[in-house]
Amino acid sequence: MIKMFTFLFAFLVLKLSFLLCSSIDNRCFWRLKTKTPWEEDKDIDCFFFIYTKFGHVKNEQFSGNLDKRLTTKNIHLILTLYFALEEINMNPNILPNISLLVKIECSLLDDWRINSLSSKREEYLPNYYCINQRSYLIVLTGPMWLPSVIVGPLLYISKRPELYYGPFHPLLSSQELYPYLYQMAPKDTSLALAMVSLLVHFSWNWVGAVVSDDDPGYEFILELRREMQRNSVCLAFVSIIISDEKLFLKSINIYYKQITMSSAKVVIIYGDKDSPLQLNFRLWNLLDIQRIWVTTSQWDMIIKNGKSLLTSFYGTLTFSHHYSELSGFKTFIQTAFPSNYSDDISLARLWWMYFNCSLSLSDCNNLQNCSNENIVRWLFRHHFEMSLSDTTYDLYNSVYAVAHTLQQMLVQQEDTWHIDDGKELEFDSWQMVSFLKNTQFINPAGDKVNLNHKEKPDTEYDIHYTMDFWPNLVFKLKMETFSQNLQHGQQLNMLKEMIEWITGHQQSPTSICSIPCSPGFRKSPQQGKPVCCFDCTPCPEDEISNMTNMNQCIKCLDDEYANPGGTNCFKKLIAFLGYEDPLGMSLTILALCFSALTAFVFGIFLKHQESPTVKANNRTLSYVLLTSLISCFLCSLLFIGHPNFATCIMQQTTFAVVFTVAASTVLAKTIIVILAFKVTNTSRKMRWLLVSGAPKFIIPICTMIQLILCGIWLGTSPPFVDADGHVEKGHILIFCNKGSVLAFYCILGYLGSIAIGSFTLAFLARNLPNTFNEAKYLTFSMLVFCSVWITFLPVYHSTKGKSMVAVEVFCILASSAGLLFCIFAPKCFIILLRPEKKSSQKFQNIHSKM
Repeated sequence: MIKMFTFLFAFLVLKLSFLLCSSIDNRCFWRLKTKTPWEEDKDIDCFFFIYTKFGHVKNEQFSGNLDKRLTTKNIHLILTLYFALEEINMNPNILPNISLLVKIECSLLDDWRINSLSSKREEYLPNYYCINQRSYLIVLTGPMWLPSVIVGPLLYISKRPELYYGPFHPLLSSQELYPYLYQMAPKDTSLALAMVSLLVHFSWNWVGAVVSDDDPGYEFILELRREMQRNSVCLAFVSIIISDEKLFLKSINIYYKQITMSSAKVVIIYGDKDSPLQLNFRLWNLLDIQRIWVTTSQWDMIIKNGKSLLTSFYGTLTFSHHYSELSGFKTFIQTAFPSNYSDDISLARLWWMYFNCSLSLSDCNNLQNCSNENIVRWLFRHHFEMSLSDTTYDLYNSVYAVAHTLQQMLVQQEDTWHIDDGKELEFDSWQMVSFLKNTQFINPAGDKVNLNHKEKPDTEYDIHYTMDFWPNLVFKLKMETFSQNLQHGQQLNMLKEMIEWITGHQQSPTSICSIPCSPGFRKSPQQGKPVCCFDCTPCPEDEISNMTNMNQCIKCLDDEYANPGGTNCFKKLIAFLGYEDPLGMSLTILALCFSALTAFVFGIFLKHQESPTVKANNRTLSYVLLTSLISCFLCSLLFIGHPNFATCIMQQTTFAVVFTVAASTVLAKTIIVILAFKVTNTSRKMRWLLVSGAPKFIIPICTMIQLILCGIWLGTSPPFVDADGHVEKGHILIFCNKGSVLAFYCILGYLGSIAIGSFTLAFLARNLPNTFNEAKYLTFSMLVFCSVWITFLPVYHSTKGKSMVAVEVFCILASSAGLLFCIFAPKCFIILLRPEKKSSQKFQNIHSKM
């Protein structure tokens, strides 16, 4: 009883308030006029019940339900609906002499909840009773999916098909649960690809994601990961906003830390905006979290005082389904007056509520002070879009889908419809089902509409850039269109300069995990981190990276080399020890000078051939030695200049032969010194060896052995022209490859054995008492000779390129010069500076006999 009295008291108070209000406001409407505008830019469910009448009839019922507060989005839907109906009813090619009419019910879900215990259910469920009630043909539901889910089974019972004009939802596509519900919005089959293409275009490879805790959210994040892996983009974090309110409140701090602690400056948003996901962003909006938001068009909403929900210093990028602009739609919105459509006062009530129009006291339908300027001013102040949105465009196509379906039914089933006495045209709405699923047409904007989702082409997306300039002014610009049908790299064509110009920054914002590796470096993955996090490692030698963020360096070709920065490959230069090279020129001059000096000594010996100094130790051997030394000096020139087949063959063989002749000549001279000493003290046999000239045969014998070794070398593995591009940086060294290294060292070993033998004999004979004993000079000359070539071996193997050839040439010149100076310099000194020095009679007698 107490509850009943409380209810009656509240009812009387409310009734009295309405009576008092009527005395203050216009008598036409018994309700308080809203003093503050509705600041929530959100969707309220609006169901549109379509029916038909014969002839050209204006829409006559604009539901008394509209005196409830609506949002600008709902008003936009209603005006779009009337725009489509007017186009269809005025078009003689579509449903001639037939008018499509509509009954509008907004906030129907709330009404059902309030009146769930009411017995008048027929007021809220069309066709529930068939007596004295209009039969509706089809119901357009949306823009939220939940009311459509609730209404779907009830409409199925009442045998009415349903067209859902809200965003695509996978639950509504279930044929088992909703066999007669058709979604107008296309499925987001390529949304993840479009978003990743945008990220790649701006070089954003380190991004976060915030999704709702439902099947569409999980499906989207899986597809997003796949596309990111294909394009080397990484997720810095994924926040799945829990649907449960209690758990959501406990996790708010976790969500906040995820986005603020992350270095990602770009965040992708996907999910149902009527879920706790919206509450999460309202809180972040208050905290002024500055991120670059990338999302869908349904998140493009105003929350308070003209401020966007996803406000950001750098703006927001939204993806919406591509559609063409409707001609005349903007003009229609600005000139839409209630008197143009109905004599009912409900539409006038809407204008009175929202556009600040006044009403005549005598006529409730007579609007006053309701000019176009007032309407446009109101539209601008409430951020009312003059163009279509995704939802309004789908609603527009829904109305046309109904019209084209009826047109097909008229053509194929004329006997199934009739006109009653009230000129109401009734169709069998149950039969529309078979036509709807195959309905496809070209709308007035030129876009193809197909209700069969299996046959729909890949979706195209328009990308809009939204930015809050200052309070109550939001800038929105369509930037470009994404199409999956285009080739890779051409799917998205957007200018970065546009955002740079809008934001006033010279560079668009960045969102990366690691600083890009510049050319000359390659990416080195960081252990335990995503591929977008890496270190930059310089390219190895002769490898380059000529682009930013290269995973691997590119190896230069064999005839190319990398510049010091590792960014380009250049052709290697041909290198060899040439005459124009400073080192080659120096060695050439040195070789020619020594050759000339040796020839000069030879001339001195020829001029003073009768002197005791020249005759000592056999002047013929001296001539042979001088001739071989000239050849030794000149053979070094074979190592200088561009190598060819002939010079490669002659280099080592000529060097081996002439040095063998020189070394064997020194050996012969050493033996003669020893025999000359022995001949005064020993038997005739020694005398005969000295007089017969037997030591001279050492030269041809040793030379013949060396020639045989050279012949074997040339016959098995001769020297050849070779090239090496790795010895000197930026050069390809042309050189003579020795072929058989074993043969080369055998020749050197043989030559060394002759030299060591000569050195040993000369060393033993160095102190023999003889005026013209040159054993000391021979000993010292062979010591120099052996020292040079012993030093040659390690130095030769420790050098590369032209230096290796230069070392060999230097050793040839040094060893030859050692023989020249050690043997002939003392003799020249005696001949030129001490001519008065005479030999002993004994020595003269010996040489006279030779």
